[in-house]
Amino acid sequence: MENLHHIVVVGGGAGGLELVTRLGNKLGKKRKARITLVDAGLTHVWKPLLHEVASGSLDANANEINYRAHARKHHYEFQLGRMSGLDRETREVVIAPFLDGDGNEVVPERHIGYDTLVIAVGSNANDFGTPGAQEHCLFLDSLNQARRFHKLMLNAFLRKNHEAYSGDGHELPITIIGAGATGVELAAELRLASRELPVYGMNHLRPEDVSITVIEAAERILPALPARLSAAATRELEHQNVRVMTGQPVSEIRGGSLVMKDGTELVSEMTIWAAGIKAPAFLAELDGLETNRGNQIKVNQTLESTTDPDIFAFGDCAECPQPDSDRPVPPRAQAAHQQADVLFKTLRNRLQGGEAVPFVYNDHGSLINFSRYTTVGNLMGNLSGRSMYIEGKVARLFYVSLYRMHQVALHGFLRTGVIWLMDRITRAMHPRLKLH
Repeated sequence: MENLHHIVVVGGGAGGLELVTRLGNKLGKKRKARITLVDAGLTHVWKPLLHEVASGSLDANANEINYRAHARKHHYEFQLGRMSGLDRETREVVIAPFLDGDGNEVVPERHIGYDTLVIAVGSNANDFGTPGAQEHCLFLDSLNQARRFHKLMLNAFLRKNHEAYSGDGHELPITIIGAGATGVELAAELRLASRELPVYGMNHLRPEDVSITVIEAAERILPALPARLSAAATRELEHQNVRVMTGQPVSEIRGGSLVMKDGTELVSEMTIWAAGIKAPAFLAELDGLETNRGNQIKVNQTLESTTDPDIFAFGDCAECPQPDSDRPVPPRAQAAHQQADVLFKTLRNRLQGGEAVPFVYNDHGSLINFSRYTTVGNLMGNLSGRSMYIEGKVARLFYVSLYRMHQVALHGFLRTGVIWLMDRITRAMHPRLKLH
């Protein structure tokens, strides 16, 4: 193994895990290359589902993938740790010391050598330096944050239910800052939770006592998507008794409230930041790699970094140009999926002395899921180039298929079918919301 070409992939998100799975199955299994995945967590959950984990609609324990177990099945190695540095001269990735929950060092700092390095560390929420955001807002960048949100939500509902029983004031104002896909879908999930929890004993708190507000600085919600889709989403949120505020930038977050740019102060007991993303800050300090203002690594159309031909980056952490466009590839899950496929071909060719494959992004459309209420979206026609608006059960079917496609990429068709069957059984046996 020591003499094999070593491909190190940092980041086990949607794109990174799909890439190492294919590399392991095709190259690692046949001992044509040594494949290593580095990630700061032990398990993987598809990031577009984190808002469902936060609300309790999805049990992360039943849907997470253990990296070590997955690595054994798919012929790659796994290293637990967070990338903290890079030495391009010695071709080594620096992994920060791993600490336990009490701050004790479990594993010291390590250096992992590579022949080809792929960086796929995703993105974090961008609070744009808004005062009080880090101190008073909840974020949904990771599984741990989603689980923390879920516990805080259950405690808030329990507290307000007791106050209602005691005859005290019991309104629960929740505010979501940012009306992109995550913010809009989270609002629908929270409304579902407010209606489902009384079924499980919190019957003194009424759904109308839980006020949910979505705030967007742009003139409409889902500003990156077509206007028709934005209008349909607005109607659905209002139908679910979710307040929508657009053209309203937030200037400050306080404990228990937030202040708008015009000076208006809104009461908010739970405030979630879902506006904007940026790549992790450490990328801007990686031994001369070229980055933009959002910390994204600048890459060529082949996903090769502009600084080093042995280093690639893709997904939300990379700025990838596109032909005949002045805009880079958008930070979306479907882009990461497509890039993983192209990069696999490039790395396979690289071992054989072949050429890199240029990446061309194909927008297949967008789908917004309003929990169990409805789904709306648009599908792009590959031949006509025009989009088709869809909603209801058809849109929901397409939405669910996105996650199943991700599972197929990681497990294959047979195991994905078994997982689907187990999911159906689990839904029949367990509560509709995770209650702990």
